[in-house]
Amino acid sequence: MAQPRFLKFTEKDLDFLTETVSPGVVDKPKLKQILREDEKFRISFIEDEKVFRRVMDEEETFLRISPPLFFEILLRRVLRDLKETSYTLEKTGTTKIPIFDTRGVVELLSRESLLGYLADMLSSFTRVQTYVFTIQVGEHLFENIRFNDLDMYSLLTLCEGVEKEYRLGFYKRIADLCLFILGIFPDYAEYDSRYPFSGQPRPQIFGRIRMSPEEYEKEGRKFYRLAAEHPYAEELNLSEIFWTLHEEFPKAKKPLNFISEHYLRYHKYKFFG
Repeated sequence: MAQPRFLKFTEKDLDFLTETVSPGVVDKPKLKQILREDEKFRISFIEDEKVFRRVMDEEETFLRISPPLFFEILLRRVLRDLKETSYTLEKTGTTKIPIFDTRGVVELLSRESLLGYLADMLSSFTRVQTYVFTIQVGEHLFENIRFNDLDMYSLLTLCEGVEKEYRLGFYKRIADLCLFILGIFPDYAEYDSRYPFSGQPRPQIFGRIRMSPEEYEKEGRKFYRLAAEHPYAEELNLSEIFWTLHEEFPKAKKPLNFISEHYLRYHKYKFFG
């Protein structure tokens, strides 16, 4: 099995949790040690109302804790909030309609491994990485390919150019990007692919890809399936998560929609590159 996610948390994360939940504790090092070793105890701190309120109320909190902890706090709050409602909202054109699917979304997000994956996935989009790869395209001809891990075009281009055994990371990133866009920036996919009033598709531009929300979902599910089938996925204990996201993609975007709409509505661009 994979190592518990909380082992990745920083000393600042543990300081933040102890200061927020138990500011008067006498033996702080002992409390931090318990947080490291006892997952249920750690989760009880992350779910504490004081932790969520501090994250929401203090603008600089994001700079004091690691992104994985920040997003785990939000995801666990989503889980709590969705348990108290019977529907989520889906946007159809300019209209939002209630979908009575919260039970399935709660069941999905209640899987600890999946919640951890989503927290790590969201944190990976707080910094955009750009790389340059040199590939041989002829006997004496080489070409530099610039790879931006937030750009679908460069991801797909580079994925096609590497051997299959090295594609897992690209499969994962492409699928994650589709889920991220439909979850956190759902309006972007709609606006980028179609004119807002006529609904007609916008023209394609060389060097970039325009995709509708339906195409993002289709590609996301496709690449999670490819990731799940990759031989290295089993070794990394990710195969089951990838299969779940392939099968439950529409439900998996709902917690991210909730975060986008209720917690980060006016501050999304502050957190994501």
